[in-house]
Amino acid sequence: MGIAIRYTIFALFATIVNIASQDICLRIYTGIYAMLVSVLVGTAAGLVVKYVLDKRYIFQYQVKSVAHDTRIFALYASTGLITTGIFWGFEFGFDALFHSLPLRYLGGVIGLAIGYYVKYRLDRKYVFLASP
Repeated sequence: MGIAIRYTIFALFATIVNIASQDICLRIYTGIYAMLVSVLVGTAAGLVVKYVLDKRYIFQYQVKSVAHDTRIFALYASTGLITTGIFWGFEFGFDALFHSLPLRYLGGVIGLAIGYYVKYRLDRKYVFLASP
């Protein structure tokens, strides 16, 4: 299976994890910060899932120790800050425009799709080719 197909499948899976985590969070917590908390929880869940899949199956990257893995994850999360801005911009933007949970999630999915495309390019250039 080609790398583009694998990456797309993993991005779709991480998107499902992200949105599902948000939805579960909203069912558990309905307080004043419910939207923010749900987006943070979804972002964290998607980040961890995507890191594990990308590291192993996309970049076939071997870490040498827990400390090395921690450094690589920190780099991975750093590139994620840029792409998270794209994702959150779409999700919060759709929420502000449409005031609808399904459309907010649609904005999130669009933002994640764009963000994952950018993230692959950043990770290939800066994260998984970095010296150990």
